[in-house]
Amino acid sequence: MRHAYVRACEFVAMFDADFQPPPDFLVRTVPFLVHNPSLALVQTRWKFVNANDCLLTRMQEMSMDYHFKVEQEAGSSLCNFFGYNGTAGVWRTQAIVESGGWEDRTTAEDMDLALRAGLLGWEFVYVGSIKVKSELPSTLKAYRSQQHRWSCGPALLFKKMFWQILAAERVSVWKKWYMVYDFFIARRIVGTFYTFFFFSVLIPLNILLPEAQIPVWELIYIPIAITLLNSVGTPRSIHLVILWVLFENVMALHRFKAILIGFLEADRANEWIVTQKLGNLQKLKSIARLTGSYRFKDRFHFLEVFIGLFLLASACFDYLYRDDYVYLFVLPQSIMYFAIGFQFVGLNVSED
Repeated sequence: MRHAYVRACEFVAMFDADFQPPPDFLVRTVPFLVHNPSLALVQTRWKFVNANDCLLTRMQEMSMDYHFKVEQEAGSSLCNFFGYNGTAGVWRTQAIVESGGWEDRTTAEDMDLALRAGLLGWEFVYVGSIKVKSELPSTLKAYRSQQHRWSCGPALLFKKMFWQILAAERVSVWKKWYMVYDFFIARRIVGTFYTFFFFSVLIPLNILLPEAQIPVWELIYIPIAITLLNSVGTPRSIHLVILWVLFENVMALHRFKAILIGFLEADRANEWIVTQKLGNLQKLKSIARLTGSYRFKDRFHFLEVFIGLFLLASACFDYLYRDDYVYLFVLPQSIMYFAIGFQFVGLNVSED
């Protein structure tokens, strides 16, 4: 936006370096902005070209498909507001200028811009039928770094913008409620905390402490409901949905740590590490080179291994001393904690 030739444009299309828009992208997106002067953003969907690289990328595809098909679609339909994904979208230049342009106060600068524009009364639309090819991180290290940024940034942004949201005069009470509760609290804070706490803390305590009893309906039906609801995004991966739930429960720990760092504005609150993408690397180099050795400290995640041991001990106790079969829930979760703790998920790429 600092360049005159950009400011002179009525609309600006934005793409990350690894995104490949279709030839008719502008033909299909710009008319939305032309025919609706109150529209600031047209967001399109991401299509992942490397989703079949490994189990890690399949898990990510399921999460991102749910994000686009449910979260973005709901925000667009209910109140014309959702978080800008940072790429594969077309902005009205006037909306960017009126919102104050890009801010680097958090690692969620794209969401920051969208929030400020939304508070000025600008509307957004999500068009899921337009898909832009992109790439998912194939290594666990890159994915963890990305998720830290995506969790820490919104938490810090919510802390900075909470009172501005409540004081905004150009948006309805319903839209403020959606921004505060649905967009930030429910999905990004409570949802993450609940996922980690319920599966990794509360269920094991239910085994070890007789006083901490969980009703059977809560122990069984809530996980089943979560599984079924989140499987709608990627029907082709429905056979992986149980693995996906176990994987997301472990990643909830990592995301929850990032949320706390964001709220507390700790040392890593504004840490920005470019997400490593492999491109066609795996096609150009041998498998032996790709799976080069990592240093031990890069392959070992202490907290995940510790919680995995805690869950394993709980499962063994339940199997030996109780007859409620709760270990059938806990044991697979402990295995997934070990898989991520020892980095057996994703590709291992040598940095030599």
